[in-house]
Amino acid sequence: MAGIHITDIEAAINWWRNQQPSPDGISACPPVRALAEVYALMVYGRESLCDEATMPERAKQAWLDWYASTPDTPCIAICSTSQGDDVCKGCGRTFDEVQLWPEMTPGEKRATWRRIIMEDSAWRFNRYAERALGDEIGAGPDAEAQRSDQPPRAR
Repeated sequence: MAGIHITDIEAAINWWRNQQPSPDGISACPPVRALAEVYALMVYGRESLCDEATMPERAKQAWLDWYASTPDTPCIAICSTSQGDDVCKGCGRTFDEVQLWPEMTPGEKRATWRRIIMEDSAWRFNRYAERALGDEIGAGPDAEAQRSDQPPRAR
């Protein structure tokens, strides 16, 4: 089993705080309390990973509910592993990660997501994202300049 990174615990806490806001600004909903206990123990112990297999059940269920709200796969349908690359240029996963994705646990999938985000080399996070932004820019006098390889101007 994989470890769940503290940033994922924090993201789940914040997601739950948006889902079930505090009625009085002090109390927290049960999922936030369960996750906050795990988070506090991780901070106190200076741990960055929580063991997915031994996480308290209420906290794990709260984390899994948050996890269900995230994209399942980093795939952007530009798979270079099918062309022989060891690491996909599109999503940043290794050939084994692409092949074993359906069998991976949520913690293993999040660990893979974290790695490819930290590496920041997959097209998902640069070229493809910039191309997708080009569609949102639309027409206008600056549209062609904004679609070029130059960084977008501040608006």
